[in-house]
Amino acid sequence: MSNLAKYDSAFTDTFQLQGSDLPGLKYQDHAAWDSVGHMQLMAALEDVFGIELDIDDIIEFSSYQVGKTILAKYGVTV
Repeated sequence: MSNLAKYDSAFTDTFQLQGSDLPGLKYQDHAAWDSVGHMQLMAALEDVFGIELDIDDIIEFSSYQVGKTILAKYGVTV
């Protein structure tokens, strides 16, 4: 499975969304992406990519697109 597929899957599984919903998705745009959902997503991403996100990166992770940039800091190309 590609990194993009893993990334998308973390979002779709956590928030019960369709892949077509992801490109413009931002924090709190969907009812499930609240503070609890945000931490569930962070945990899912850490698990799937074998990383530990810094607290500042967790806070800055404000959209689907921004997340790709943040993961790049950890050597994960999406």
